[in-house]
Amino acid sequence: MNPAISTQQPPEVIINPVTGDRMTILESGQAYAKIRFDLPPHAKGSPLHYHTRMSETFTVLEGFLEMEFAQQGNRKTLYAGESLHIPAGVHHSFHNPSNDWVAFTTENSPATGFEQFIRGMYGLAIDGQVNHEGMPTNLLHLALLLKKADLVIVGIPLFLQTLLINLLLRLAQAMKTERSLAKYWNQGAK
Repeated sequence: MNPAISTQQPPEVIINPVTGDRMTILESGQAYAKIRFDLPPHAKGSPLHYHTRMSETFTVLEGFLEMEFAQQGNRKTLYAGESLHIPAGVHHSFHNPSNDWVAFTTENSPATGFEQFIRGMYGLAIDGQVNHEGMPTNLLHLALLLKKADLVIVGIPLFLQTLLINLLLRLAQAMKTERSLAKYWNQGAK
């Protein structure tokens, strides 16, 4: 093989047709993942949540991103070139309040399941299986994806959330629901 010829494929870009968000997977792995997100003007981003084991570092490349973190109401605007590290267990959300696109990366560690979560969310949107805000309409899909992302939504009592998610996960396992999501995860392995 000629060493001058590169066999590296360009990063994969996935567009969410419901929210307009774009995702580019830059680095993929269980221990670490780096993903670029492009959010259109006034994109909602994510609700206030946290991860029990995963930390995230947000770095803005273009435009600006409004973050809420640590406690409800604690806001910070990140501009191009600025980063914010969110340790595991710290509440956070983000959105694009501007009239322009914002581009940013997230670095996730450990990234176990996060890429599957985001691929599942975008894949379901592409297949028309989400509501107008981009959330899965099938509660079993939602439970499986939340578990993959190690994601806990703030505002729902933890014991209730854990009880509901675990109940839905058992039902999803019995119904072999994960098989319907695996096609989205396997797309990255092509």
